[in-house]
Amino acid sequence: MTEQQPFAVVRRCQGFDLRRYPAHVVAEVTVRSSFDNAGSVAFRSLFGYITGQNVSRSAVAMTAPVVQSPASQKIAMTAPVVQRSDGDGEYVVAFVLPASMTSDTAPEPINPRVEIRTVDASLAAAKAYSGRWSQSSYDRHCAELQEAVRSEGLRPVGSPRFARFDPPFKPWFLRRNEVVLDVEEASTPADDLD
Repeated sequence: MTEQQPFAVVRRCQGFDLRRYPAHVVAEVTVRSSFDNAGSVAFRSLFGYITGQNVSRSAVAMTAPVVQSPASQKIAMTAPVVQRSDGDGEYVVAFVLPASMTSDTAPEPINPRVEIRTVDASLAAAKAYSGRWSQSSYDRHCAELQEAVRSEGLRPVGSPRFARFDPPFKPWFLRRNEVVLDVEEASTPADDLD
């Protein structure tokens, strides 16, 4: 069975789960593609890495999910937001590495496109859904999650990301997908006294 990225459910809300994710390590590739094809474009490089195309020639266990987010997530948010009309953009597609790995113990990639990065621990809202890996489906579920998060009085931080848990040969109606959106940590009364 494929290892799943660990998390703890903080509470169940209307339309999403509020989760705490520990720090974790990813192998990621930045690709220029449409939303719908970004995972396929990145797959060969990432799969090569986990099947031994690394300095130590060691295999890395496949884990879930595969995470896709806009490449602009790596830089600070600025205004205005520009949308390209050609339908293509830059996306970061990442394999979450096994929980036992750190950035120091993960094998060094041979392919210069593959980067190893530690993702900080976070508090995030996650909305699960099944269906196709299309931008239209993602956009609809993302809008629903953002509305539900606002209804709970939570403040989003950063860009939402798309998480897919199943292989492409799984029938679309059985696929497990999620939209995940980091949210600001609530301050406690003790924090307000500082």
